[in-house]
Amino acid sequence: MLFHVRMDVNIPRDLPQAEAGEIIAREKAYSQELQRSGKWRHIWRIAGEYANYSIFDVKDNEELHAILTGLPLFKFMTIKVTPLLRHPSSIRDDDT
Repeated sequence: MLFHVRMDVNIPRDLPQAEAGEIIAREKAYSQELQRSGKWRHIWRIAGEYANYSIFDVKDNEELHAILTGLPLFKFMTIKVTPLLRHPSSIRDDDT
């Protein structure tokens, strides 16, 4: 299943810089591992915001939930999930 996910990050200003840096490093490693596996198909930064739009390709809602709640920055995020499905006018074979 494909999902469009918007993630807005709001790290508290009073979080010690070293702690924030460590969490961000773990987040990067985790997200890149998911990208290499094909589960996190695309990620785009939103200009001027600490946010991204991403496309996930996972088995079901439960797998997506596990991935998102496993993000080291999860507790600092507002997340909006939109399920996607193939459009009948699509000419691409790889967008399922």
